[in-house]
Amino acid sequence: MAIPAPDDSPVPRSGSALDVAEYFAPQRTSAHDLPDVMPLVKNLTIGVLEVLAGVREVDQLARWLGEDAYRALITRANLSARARSARGVAAVRPAHRVLSHRLCEPADGVVEAVVIVAGPARTRAVAMRFEGWDGRWRATSLALL
Repeated sequence: MAIPAPDDSPVPRSGSALDVAEYFAPQRTSAHDLPDVMPLVKNLTIGVLEVLAGVREVDQLARWLGEDAYRALITRANLSARARSARGVAAVRPAHRVLSHRLCEPADGVVEAVVIVAGPARTRAVAMRFEGWDGRWRATSLALL
């Protein structure tokens, strides 16, 4: 028995399957349809610093992170945990204070933010890019300086 080639299928192909896939794919959201991004910027900054200090799980921030930012944060958190373990230092909740922040909107539904945070040992900058996806903000890029 011969197996028919994919082009010989009796069912006519239509664009409806592609239309359905695009309909259920993540959808970009305009900035005017999204909530204020500032509370998320400040809370995510503190959350990232707590993850790196070892007192918060990365999974708790997953809903606000894009895939690349999530993977980068997991890698950095694992390196921090290994460094603490090698020095024999226990994880301690950091006391950080937001000194300043700067936002810019390079495109509709995109916000880039830099937050300057003072900690007990040093002052750091956290740079983030937020994009509107499916009616909420998601951090698609994250850098801790």
